[in-house]
Amino acid sequence: MKNSLISVATVIALSSFGFAGGDIEPVEPVVGTPMVEASAGNAYVGLGFALVSTRDSSVSLDFFSDSDGQDRLGNIAFLAGYNFNSYIGVEGRYSTGVSNSDIVSMDGWSLFLKPQYPVSDIFNIYALLGYGGVTMDPENNSRVNVDDTGFQWGIGADYAVTEQVSIFVDYTSLASDMDGVYANGALTVDADALTIGVTYAF
Repeated sequence: MKNSLISVATVIALSSFGFAGGDIEPVEPVVGTPMVEASAGNAYVGLGFALVSTRDSSVSLDFFSDSDGQDRLGNIAFLAGYNFNSYIGVEGRYSTGVSNSDIVSMDGWSLFLKPQYPVSDIFNIYALLGYGGVTMDPENNSRVNVDDTGFQWGIGADYAVTEQVSIFVDYTSLASDMDGVYANGALTVDADALTIGVTYAF
């Protein structure tokens, strides 16, 4: 009797399994760590306004007030770059004067390596390390003549407003003890820029 009951129970269990669908797919264990796809690089262009200080190299930098041996300019900066990933990119810039306070007009170009660090998904800090040229021409019959190239560097930060649009602010040293003639007769010249602008990523 006991064996009969076991047999009946077995038949019922197998029948129920058959109605339920029957097939069992083997589950393969996940081996290793899931791969995370690296973020793709992106190209971008930008436009900025630069407050520029040009001066005799012996004169201290002051973006916000007049001082002897310094001229403050307003330049428009055009830029284009490419981020290979979240940590390194390259950038080129060209700036030209739109206003000058006294004695100098200036154009400049730069090619930068751009190490960067994403503090968050929307905030990024970066450095600029590279090479560029500066040309200064006289205004108001001043004695200015500068056309030289050299090492350039800068630091900055950007903030993503949308997935494609960011705003940035940075400081760049465009010339340090660069050969030339400044208005007061100095033979070495410095130039620095404080730039704020916007970029658009493709």
